Amino acid sequence: MEILGTTLRICVDDLEASVAFYEGLTDTPALRFERGGVSVAAIGCFLLMSGPESELEVLRKVSATIAVKDVEEANAALTRAGAKVIAGPVPTPAGRNLIALHPDGSVFEYVDRRASA
Repeated sequence: MEILGTTLRICVDDLEASVAFYEGLTDTPALRFERGGVSVAAIGCFLLMSGPESELEVLRKVSATIAVKDVEEANAALTRAGAKVIAGPVPTPAGRNLIALHPDGSVFEYVDRRASA
């Protein structure tokens, strides 16, 4: 599995104030979308999320987002290594993702930028 980078996941109360800060910090415009009642802004290596606490509670369990070349390859590599895929692979606004539980209890999201067939 080829890992291309990581994204830090941050749950925020005031998305607009946080977007302004991180856009200024990175000199990068936010890519915004909605997912399951949560407003999301991707800015550089930061993924800001704001929404109902019931939704954020689940999202906080995911330690980081890991960009990979291909989610299907990640799925196979994770399974071979002993991880349990607990969600996905599924299409997202930017490609595909899956959520995996590592044997040590860590939970990570794996994403690619490939369009779903």
